[in-house]
Amino acid sequence: MEMRRLGKSDLMVAPLILGGNVFGWTADEATSFRILDAFVDGGFNAVDTADVYSRWAPAGGGASERVIGAWFKSSGKRDKVVLATKLGSEMGEGMKGLSARYMVEAVEASLQRLQTDVIDLYQSHRDDPDTPQEETAEAFDRLVRAGKVRAIGASNFEPARLKSALAISEARGLARYQSEQPLYNLYDRSGFEAGLQQVCIDNEVGVIPYYGLASGFLTGKYRTEADLAKSPRGRGVKRYLDERGLRILRALDEVSAARSGTQAQVALAWVMAQPGLTGPIASATSVEQLDELMGSARMRLTPEDLATLDRASAVAQPAQV
Repeated sequence: MEMRRLGKSDLMVAPLILGGNVFGWTADEATSFRILDAFVDGGFNAVDTADVYSRWAPAGGGASERVIGAWFKSSGKRDKVVLATKLGSEMGEGMKGLSARYMVEAVEASLQRLQTDVIDLYQSHRDDPDTPQEETAEAFDRLVRAGKVRAIGASNFEPARLKSALAISEARGLARYQSEQPLYNLYDRSGFEAGLQQVCIDNEVGVIPYYGLASGFLTGKYRTEADLAKSPRGRGVKRYLDERGLRILRALDEVSAARSGTQAQVALAWVMAQPGLTGPIASATSVEQLDELMGSARMRLTPEDLATLDRASAVAQPAQV
């Protein structure tokens, strides 16, 4: 299996990253352990989570990190995983952002929950316009120099803000963002492709997009309003049920049939084939779901397949007047 480098860092990951957002939420601890074991045993190595997962659920913030930490302790497989987590989203009163003061608190809390001495990829979950980027860059650099973090990344950054953060780190000789985590899939293309993709390519920043399956829409199981009731995620899928979304599903049907795969596998394989992409993040709530997702890394789409998917997912351009 091809391993891909995250930017200029020495972190090498397989072309599919396991999303840990479901751990301790829609996947209980025992199920999460089975998924993590199967993922590593399947030849993959990168797991992405965040301190805020799952603050919206009864388990509360930190649940996913605690599950992963418990798995590290029970399995002894910490050295088989490239561990990525994020900070910056609100964890409680006064507990958010990218200030130097808060970053010191956040990293220690994550290390404790994860039961590890080092985080391989520590990411800004979202931009913090209230904190000078110089302060954030210096704080990240201190964490790297202290050996608590191996590399750093960004998530949900606008192109201009990512460029300025990279420039500050370069000018000051500080640790710089090695990755960007944007929203990107066959349906949600314009935000990333409009400028952020080129910034990442030009600066050798790895890209690990989230929502690679558009909240499950690209699996093909949601095709009508009635289908939305099949899952608690149905409400978030509704926006995809338009003419373009259905056109994408038809293209996925066509390509998946030709490749003897599933729509989900084709959708993720398309992301993997895009310029500058390290690999998409995808989550699973069962080993069976995971097996399907892992199959996407073994799927090879032809130029004709990619052209079919690109045509179906193209965003209409405004008419010239």
